[in-house]
Amino acid sequence: MGPFMGQSKGYKILTVGLVFLVWILYFKMSWPDSTVPRPPAPRPASQSASESTESPSLLDSLPQELANLTHLLYWPLTPGDEGDFLASTSPQASTYHLRGPAQTSYALRGSLEAILIARDHRGRPKTHGGDLFRAQLLGPDLKAGLPGDVQDLENGTYLLSFPLLWAGKAQVQVRLIHSSEAVGVLRRIWTEKRATVDFVGYFRGPTGSEETAICNVDPQSTGTRGPTCRYRDVDSGELWFCAQPSTLPCSSLVGHSSGRYLKVTTPQDEALLAWKVTDKVLPQGISPIQVRMSAPGNSSLALSPRPPCHPGLPATKPSGFYYQEVWHSLSCSSRSFPTVDSILGCLAGHVVHMMGDSTLRQWWEYLRDKVPSLKPMDLHATYQTGPLMAVETTRNIVLHWRAHSWPLRSLRTPVASLHSVARELGGLAGGPHTVVVLGLGAHFTTFPPSIFARRLAGIRAAVAALLAREPRTLVVIKLANTGYKSVYGSDWFTLQVNRLLRAAFADLHVAFVDAWEMTSSLAVPDNIHPGRLIVHNEVDLLLSFVCPT
Repeated sequence: MGPFMGQSKGYKILTVGLVFLVWILYFKMSWPDSTVPRPPAPRPASQSASESTESPSLLDSLPQELANLTHLLYWPLTPGDEGDFLASTSPQASTYHLRGPAQTSYALRGSLEAILIARDHRGRPKTHGGDLFRAQLLGPDLKAGLPGDVQDLENGTYLLSFPLLWAGKAQVQVRLIHSSEAVGVLRRIWTEKRATVDFVGYFRGPTGSEETAICNVDPQSTGTRGPTCRYRDVDSGELWFCAQPSTLPCSSLVGHSSGRYLKVTTPQDEALLAWKVTDKVLPQGISPIQVRMSAPGNSSLALSPRPPCHPGLPATKPSGFYYQEVWHSLSCSSRSFPTVDSILGCLAGHVVHMMGDSTLRQWWEYLRDKVPSLKPMDLHATYQTGPLMAVETTRNIVLHWRAHSWPLRSLRTPVASLHSVARELGGLAGGPHTVVVLGLGAHFTTFPPSIFARRLAGIRAAVAALLAREPRTLVVIKLANTGYKSVYGSDWFTLQVNRLLRAAFADLHVAFVDAWEMTSSLAVPDNIHPGRLIVHNEVDLLLSFVCPT
């Protein structure tokens, strides 16, 4: 028995020792070790990432048309020397005339066509295309207007086409927004410059000390040759860069604001983009016309039967027209919501999420101001970036707006408030009472088109996922509107942005509000923030999708 008891005692000692060793190893592995480098913890808006490559799946999720930017953004090239101002298109020397003989009157539902001949400042006809002209058919007495179609024949002439959609007086107006030479400058800067603006990042240490640094969409645009901080959005995979502060860590980034507009033009560029040759009305080439009704007593508008407004409708050209200051969609039977009760009745029980820029914030402000019982909540946020919220408790209405994330020109705002659109969409359950409105574009004209294409890749994937998990969710895309006329933001840029928006969501079950045409159809000055008349009609079209009947 003695040897056996000794052996048993030895086993007990060995067993206790092994248990003790396992216990030590467990705590060694699970307890944080300050000597082992660890990645920074996720922050609300973004987190640092060590890898240097972007997720290819985001670009792979785009429609093929959006992946091929060269094809999608085609615009005729401008041959010759862009620096020869006198060889550029002149708004005073360019002319247009009727394609056929003038008529005493024109039939409602017919069309009007004209030929435009571009000429340079020496009066010589141009031999190539590429000018950005905007044509309108206006009915000032009827408060009517529609955008004309401008077909570039790429030989210095342009075909203008106008459907005749109201009975009464109408007149053609044509504007030269940018000469082809000015467009050449814009295209060169848009594709060759990494950025035409920069931003400021605010870093704060544990003791309250602060530093600022230049931030941008890529490290080369931060203005430093030293190390940079990189932030990767965990939802979209997009990257943001700041010059590394001299004393504070990258993880101490707490604030964001606009920076500078960078000098990117030469004196020759500036002459081509000067106000005296930008957005100018051409001399009147066609006398006002009279459009007659097909028969006495018939409608004075040429509106064919249209389906109720719903997502997935094919685009029409034009998308609509104004008559008596009311926008009539040609793709669906848009409705008017002139009273507070009509708006409340439509929005009752809905939660509306608006995400985008300040032109979309105007929709939130219009509803807030129009409906007295829609009360804004003080969320103690920077108003310019949001989030903003208004509620109507008796009808169970919630209205949200927040700005999209970087790049965003704004006053100083907390980084934690800059949620990406993809992140916000990923947090929505969706359903028949959820309305999502997206409005992006104006803040992306200061970067190459690939930057906006990558942003759209992430948003499109998030929209597709939202509609897959809850198809009854209404998603509305607001196209970018007219307004800017400079190298930092131009109607030519906006046209390209809208091409990208259309292509990104073309195969998804979404609705579009064509703010470009709604802001370019009346004889009112362009403004990046349109007046109340236009915003009212934009919101009415949105509500037509929410309440189609």
